[in-house]
Amino acid sequence: MGTPGRLEKSPEGLPELTQDMEREIERALGPGPQDEILSRTFKFRVTREDLQTLHNFQWLNDGIINFYMNLLVDRNQKQGLPRLHAFSTFFYPKLRAAGYQAVRRWTKGVDLFQQDLLLVPIHQRAHWSLVLIDLRKKSIQYLDSLGGKEPGICTMMLQYLKEESKSRRNAELDPTEWTLDEGRSWKIPQQSNSEDCGVFLCKYADYISQDKPLAFTQNHMPHFRKRMVWEILHQQVL
Repeated sequence: MGTPGRLEKSPEGLPELTQDMEREIERALGPGPQDEILSRTFKFRVTREDLQTLHNFQWLNDGIINFYMNLLVDRNQKQGLPRLHAFSTFFYPKLRAAGYQAVRRWTKGVDLFQQDLLLVPIHQRAHWSLVLIDLRKKSIQYLDSLGGKEPGICTMMLQYLKEESKSRRNAELDPTEWTLDEGRSWKIPQQSNSEDCGVFLCKYADYISQDKPLAFTQNHMPHFRKRMVWEILHQQVL
């Protein structure tokens, strides 16, 4: 296997994984008690069972998505990147089912309108996608790695922002100032299988929250999955 610190080649100049890192990733994805807690922070905990959804060809679960979104928020705060807020994966279904009052308390202590970017993970019909709200540009975009469109999601999120603005700031939000894009997904990297939608969601969020172009492809997914294992174990985005 070579020397422990030697770097393994990563796709297209992405941060390398050392062989020590590779072995740590293999241990986490290997056999062991499924309920063993392997990482804990942000009031979340990740078990071996959660982490093993990052095996190739597995679907990511809510625990991994929520943990990773909070890693991105923490990274942006520490590095002076765009101010970022990430909603829980349970936010959208609650809003859709019961309306604004059901989620009003979810932003207690958070002024959404002091953020630059808001991330809303969406899970529907066994598929992950992402809503991006850019408060700097007054735009709401739906990003789907299968190229789907979801008429109404961005409109619902704009209505949520209108009610949040009225409730928290006693200020009317003018919807005519906002741009909604509910599925121009051909502009973004697309998956070519049925398993990687959750990883695409996480990497859309990772790149966009740094104001970086989405310069990755389906071929990067196995590497991204391994990186995410290490990042979650160490509570640190590479």
